[in-house]
Amino acid sequence: MTIQHISEFDVFFLSYDEPNAEENWADLSNLCPWAQRIHGVEGLDEVHKAAARASGTERFLTVDGDTKVHPDFFDLELDFDNPKFQATTLSWSGRNHINGLIYGNGGLKLWWRQNVLDMKTHEKAEKEEEKVDFCWHDNYRQMNDCFSTTYPNGSPYQAFRAGFREGVKMSLDKGIPVDKDRYEESIWPTNYRRLLTWATVGADVQYGIWSIYGTRLGIAKTMIDTDWDFGLISDYNWMREFFEEETRKFDQGTTSWAGYSTVKEAVEYLGRSLRQELRIQVAELDAEQSEFFKKVSDGHQRRGAMVVED
Repeated sequence: MTIQHISEFDVFFLSYDEPNAEENWADLSNLCPWAQRIHGVEGLDEVHKAAARASGTERFLTVDGDTKVHPDFFDLELDFDNPKFQATTLSWSGRNHINGLIYGNGGLKLWWRQNVLDMKTHEKAEKEEEKVDFCWHDNYRQMNDCFSTTYPNGSPYQAFRAGFREGVKMSLDKGIPVDKDRYEESIWPTNYRRLLTWATVGADVQYGIWSIYGTRLGIAKTMIDTDWDFGLISDYNWMREFFEEETRKFDQGTTSWAGYSTVKEAVEYLGRSLRQELRIQVAELDAEQSEFFKKVSDGHQRRGAMVVED
């Protein structure tokens, strides 16, 4: 049996423009003194390749700049004798501070170095499904245990970007927009529940409404306003310019073409549009209702007799 402790792998903290990156880096440095930081590399594919090139171990761990790692993660021991875990990337679940969801988004990832050097995703993607995510590779395995919390709400833009990306990604099936007339039926049931949560929950935390707005707008751009390239969500410059263009009218206090002048009005307008166009069951929750939902929800974490994680 080949047992490896998590301390045997290089650890990289990947940051770009996250408002809470310094706080999260200090937290990780206390837990993991051997962690290294890679900052300011543009492109999700390229920043992971930068980590792979810097790694001195065949497997290396990445922590996103908006994420805090739970201390018990560094007690983990891994058995790689099982052939299905050899030359694979393992992705543990993370808990989202805005909406309470627990899945791969914002989770910790233990990469096989050569896979990262060989992959072509996001800004370097050659296949449609790889423009927006890493997870379509056969050697990418999603784990269920949760060892981190992601805080993508350090600013309106950060929260909007997080929601917009998930609104787009979860409206796709292997890189292709799902059937508009069968929207709910075309999305994996667990992902559909997660999408509803992104588009509804979060009014109880700072800037959470911007995440809801981003999610709803991402769905609308993908499924209703289809004349755009959804692969642009991997383009940092486009995303920033798009956000500024969409929100400039809020800053100026003017009324947009859709008839709203605040982010709350935009959220409500998009909710009506999504319910009418896609029959999607988004709801309008206030702060107290959002907090209650997170209190009683399990975050849609995968569970069951066949889920084995030891």
